[in-house]
Amino acid sequence: MVMRTLAAVAALLISACGARAASPEELKAICEEAAKRYEEQFGSAQGAAPQPVVAMFKYTFCPRNLTVKRGTVVRFVNVDKRTTHSFWFRDAGQPESERFLPGEGATMTIDLPPGEHKYLCGPHWEREDMIGTITVTQ
Repeated sequence: MVMRTLAAVAALLISACGARAASPEELKAICEEAAKRYEEQFGSAQGAAPQPVVAMFKYTFCPRNLTVKRGTVVRFVNVDKRTTHSFWFRDAGQPESERFLPGEGATMTIDLPPGEHKYLCGPHWEREDMIGTITVTQ
């Protein structure tokens, strides 16, 4: 009985502390809102930028999955209101970017080898599941 109670408490703690995966509908709504915030902040649509833009908003990279050719410059921009974000290709051995305040960001030339590469938001990947994927082609 004690073991079952401990297991139940542990499960409750894990579910309370862990991130709940957003549904595809929730991700779509978050990214639509991120696109509106990007346009408000920068005066043009996210898709009209000269390079692919990944907006960081509500613990989500928008788009969450991106395919680019090797050598493409990608811009990462925080469009959130009150939190900082970063991007980090940890598994590729890249250092974490600096943390960006709302309205800030940076570009990165994607010089990773062809294939799928996960990247993380340093402060939010574990608890909030803020993880994105860039697929690099030749």
